[in-house]
Amino acid sequence: MRNTAYVVVGIIEEFQHQGIGSQLFEELERWAKEKAVKRLELTVMINNYAAIALFQKHGFTIEGVRREAVCVDGKYIDEFYMSKILD
Repeated sequence: MRNTAYVVVGIIEEFQHQGIGSQLFEELERWAKEKAVKRLELTVMINNYAAIALFQKHGFTIEGVRREAVCVDGKYIDEFYMSKILD
């Protein structure tokens, strides 16, 4: 577990699509390599298409699905479990 980091990111809607997410992930990867982190992990609701696109753009891949992982407005939503292995 010492070489794994779990990532939690949220960008307020009015600030999306301005490159902030990409800057965050570039800095995250720099930090992770500096700290000898080999694996980055995160989860994302399967209907959060913008976030999924951002994560895939930065090399994250879907490893699996967490069924009914979160409850939003009384409805259960699945999450993708995603990861990125650093060189």
